[in-house]
Amino acid sequence: MNYLNSSLNKKVVQIFNIIPIIFVILWSSAFITSKIIVDNAPPFVSLSIRFGIVAFFFFLFFIFFSKNKKISFKAFIDASISGLLFHGIYLGGVFYAFSKGISATLIALIVSLQPILTSFLAKIYLNETLTKYQWIGIFLGFSGASIIVISDLIGDLSAIAFFAGIIGLISSSLAIIWQKKIGSNLSLSGNNFLQALSASVFHLFLALCFEDFLINFSKDFLLAMSWQIFAVSLGAFLILMWLLENNKANQTSTLFFLVPPVSALLAYLILQEKIIFVDFLGLFLSCLGVFIVSKFHNNMESKDQNKIS
Repeated sequence: MNYLNSSLNKKVVQIFNIIPIIFVILWSSAFITSKIIVDNAPPFVSLSIRFGIVAFFFFLFFIFFSKNKKISFKAFIDASISGLLFHGIYLGGVFYAFSKGISATLIALIVSLQPILTSFLAKIYLNETLTKYQWIGIFLGFSGASIIVISDLIGDLSAIAFFAGIIGLISSSLAIIWQKKIGSNLSLSGNNFLQALSASVFHLFLALCFEDFLINFSKDFLLAMSWQIFAVSLGAFLILMWLLENNKANQTSTLFFLVPPVSALLAYLILQEKIIFVDFLGLFLSCLGVFIVSKFHNNMESKDQNKIS
């Protein structure tokens, strides 16, 4: 009996260890499909449609499966702000940068610098501490990402596209901190419903102010939009929320260091974007940084558990 329980526990741990890898792949794929979507539709119109549909599905989950169906005014405001930061300003910046010609690889690299900013913000607002080993890992990850960014910046890049990416970077960092700081009594489906709803309304407002509603409903557009709704918004974002609930903010954000190299690989395979030697060097350094931070975190957890026992 003990053997069966031990075997089952090992399988559960293995599944939990795979979750971050699934998250990185899904999150990275969003940059590829975003490029395809923006090639066929205005950025804010497409985002409004996407999160309108996502909000509908989360609403159904909330109504039929959530035990706690009460939503206080404070919870409504907190979740709406999270939605504006996560889905509104962050993705609005990314999609707008795409509309101005930025590559999928480069925008992924810009917003992947989020762990650096998040770590400082977590230290200030959440009183989280960073050990010297974590700083080494963050430095290696930052260096790997920077190598690829600098390489791509040698090419043509409009200032407005770069600035839009920076806005997305800042917003994603603030979103991580905000989500950890407020917590939530809402169910996961209720929280995500309000976030998606606020983002949809936000993007609709921007679309009405600045865009036309001309959409090319091509096969590529429909496939990319479906992937973003079901795999990214309903899949990857739920995983991200789970990671935030079970890890410190700086450790969760470190996963984003893997996004640039994975995005670069997907961009090469799907969008035929070029990958050169420095891209591989950046990939190596980024992955090494993530390994060091994750390994040290796991060692610290093991020591804590031994002390408790």
